[in-house]
Amino acid sequence: MPTSTETLLAFFKALADTNRLRIIGLLAGGSYTVDELATELGLGASTTSHHLKRLWEVGLVAAIPRGYYRYYELREDSLKDMATRLLGSDELTLLADRTGAHPSTDPKTLQYKVMRAFTDGAGRITAFPVQAKKHKALMEYVATAFEHGTRYTEQQVNTILERFNEDVAYMRRSLVDLGFMDREGGGGLYWLV
Repeated sequence: MPTSTETLLAFFKALADTNRLRIIGLLAGGSYTVDELATELGLGASTTSHHLKRLWEVGLVAAIPRGYYRYYELREDSLKDMATRLLGSDELTLLADRTGAHPSTDPKTLQYKVMRAFTDGAGRITAFPVQAKKHKALMEYVATAFEHGTRYTEQQVNTILERFNEDVAYMRRSLVDLGFMDREGGGGLYWLV
């Protein structure tokens, strides 16, 4: 079934706001009330309600009444449905393969468990695991931010790594030590291996 222009426009308009993207990131980790979201985001309850209404209108969130409160939850099925309608499932797999963007969503996999334990809803690293295999799984996720065949200066690497955590030197060393990246002798240029 083809996606109508109006549906696409409404969907992307709903996602075109930073605070709405932050709400989606938080809801990906669990359900929240308006007040809880407002506190997390540093916004007023009325502003948060406005953003939730826009996300609800396009089917991205659901309001679940529990006692005196409404809890908002992300409708992951809507996101997957829209992605499938836009690209088709075969094209999504190809895109994920091409970009290396395969952080697993299977709860049984190590990478899924590591991502849930060591990143926030926005994908930022909250702590670094001590266990070697968990650390490697986390650095594999970080490595997906880089493209094969591209050489990066140390400053470019740092800028990309800042999206994940402020300890860019530690992440840069880990990417090299774990074999995800290589560098010139003096550390001038970096690239994916």
